[in-house]
Amino acid sequence: MSDSAQSPEELLDHLRAAQTPALLMLVAHLTDDPSVLRPQWRPNPDLLPATGLDAETDAEARAFCLATLEPYLQDIAAWPVEPSAAVLEAIAEWALDRSAGEDAALLRVAFVPPGTDPRAPKWTKDRLAPDRPMRVAIVGAGLSGLMAGLRMKQAGVDFTIIEKNGDVGGTWYENSYPDCRIDVHSHIYTYSFFPHDWPSYFCRQNVIFDYLRAFAEQNGLLEHIRFDTEVVSASWDDSRHLWSVATTGPDDRSRTEEFTIVVSAVGQLNRPMIPRIDGLDTFDGPVFHTAQWDHDVDLTGKRVAIIGTGATGVQAAPAIARSAASLTIFQRSAPYLQPTPELRQEIPDDERALLREVPLYRAYYRFSIFLPRAIGRLAAATVDPAYPPTERAVSAPNERLRELLTDYLLGQVEDRPDLAAKIVPDYPPGAKRIVRDDGTWIGTLKQDHVELVTERIARIDGSGIHTADGHYVPVDVIVFGTGFNASDFLMPMQVTGEGGADLHESWGVDACAYLGLTVPGFPNLFCMYGPNTNLLLHGNLVLFIECQSVYILSAIERLLESGKSSLSLRRDVFEKYKDEVAEASAMRVWGWSKTHSWYQNAEGRSTIMWPLSAHRYISSTQAVDPEQYEFR
Repeated sequence: MSDSAQSPEELLDHLRAAQTPALLMLVAHLTDDPSVLRPQWRPNPDLLPATGLDAETDAEARAFCLATLEPYLQDIAAWPVEPSAAVLEAIAEWALDRSAGEDAALLRVAFVPPGTDPRAPKWTKDRLAPDRPMRVAIVGAGLSGLMAGLRMKQAGVDFTIIEKNGDVGGTWYENSYPDCRIDVHSHIYTYSFFPHDWPSYFCRQNVIFDYLRAFAEQNGLLEHIRFDTEVVSASWDDSRHLWSVATTGPDDRSRTEEFTIVVSAVGQLNRPMIPRIDGLDTFDGPVFHTAQWDHDVDLTGKRVAIIGTGATGVQAAPAIARSAASLTIFQRSAPYLQPTPELRQEIPDDERALLREVPLYRAYYRFSIFLPRAIGRLAAATVDPAYPPTERAVSAPNERLRELLTDYLLGQVEDRPDLAAKIVPDYPPGAKRIVRDDGTWIGTLKQDHVELVTERIARIDGSGIHTADGHYVPVDVIVFGTGFNASDFLMPMQVTGEGGADLHESWGVDACAYLGLTVPGFPNLFCMYGPNTNLLLHGNLVLFIECQSVYILSAIERLLESGKSSLSLRRDVFEKYKDEVAEASAMRVWGWSKTHSWYQNAEGRSTIMWPLSAHRYISSTQAVDPEQYEFR
């Protein structure tokens, strides 16, 4: 535990701003006494990191914590960073109001002691095979690519990150539309071992970009990144067991290099999708996608149309409405909104100082957010054939979630019955992304100069948009908030494997990779944030990315130890996994419902979502199982 710059008195003052559940966890840790986690102080698991207790009970718990902690503040550098196994399990059971059970395996993943990096490689290439040539190409310098780069550097493996943009960040570099922000709590949208002094609970795009840039700088990754360079193709040489990677760089300069390993870290949300609409090319005004925001276009006093009401549209539309003369929002299907009052709130100075100055408190604060979300509510997204499932709800838990979210929506339009029919989704919750909201969305729809249109767009002409019912909307600017071609994995790269097999032809519309990572017939090729690794009501994306990097480094370690030059996933392992994922996906709401979403491919099947438990993914990615691969 590092020394704090604050005096014990100042620290005690900051502790008054703490969230009570994390404060009690800290007390249990320092006293090594699970009995301090009294049943009457148990939080509502659905409200963590907040408590949900009545004011009097909460005040009682806080007073106990402050009195207990005061003598410990004299020397926080002496605090033990690791809790005992018994205390950590007791903390989890108390916070979740249930036995840890299978979730116990998640505890050491969810709790990361300050100043530690438990998933860093425990080996180096110099120790295993100092004379063995090994070059790794990592495609993309976003959240995944930077993680992979760090692990390569820690293991002493030669690597190059190839990035098509002029800086790091991936989606957080490209998306700069107004009010673009994360919809995951800031403190769990971080690498577990690289915390940050977040200014708000759900940070804006520029803050996340700065975090990723700082990560790259502080870990010496920038010197390994080749910016403004795009991978055109990657071809496997069967005889030499190497990848030939062709790139196009600045001034269209072409280059071809050989690598032992290729890691695709291009993500899923990097190719904007603009729907085909008759007459779009005849429109006279500016047209752009939110992921390619044109900052030269001043929307002040303009008649603006935004097409799409997913997560991006819900964020961007209120910001557009603040300056536009009129805003027309075209909606294909209404989004479910998750009540999040703190969505646009800054973290108060005292609480922020506490998170900064007391790393062990920050670890439990993160733990209290992370654990219930890593376990998730997969049951609420699971089809119950006996329910029976309908496009209203697919199970009793799904119906309870639908009621909760619908009540939140309708409670905001009691004064506007004309909006009620437009804002309530006609599909079961979880079939599409559930969007965080603090009341801003409905508040925007109620403004006099804002119109929500639910009729299908028929065509566009030079000055406006025609809907299928004959309505005409004159507009000056059209903005697409229509998401991405998420199912087109690794596009537009051409990837050629054993025997000249084309990866995209092999996949067809149903892209699949074992654990989202490897594909038979494509040796030494790994994907990060690949097929079926996106998450909705369970798990954590950054955790999955860290798990993927562990698995890739394990594969490289195996190659170096064995003296083999390549490993390729066995076809039978792949087919068994593919069937399991397809079967599980069909029983999740996003696979069962017929509503259209980016979770589905052109055939209506989900190649995007992880349909199994987070525990399953974590345990399966701890290390490569050599029995599942052919080494050559």
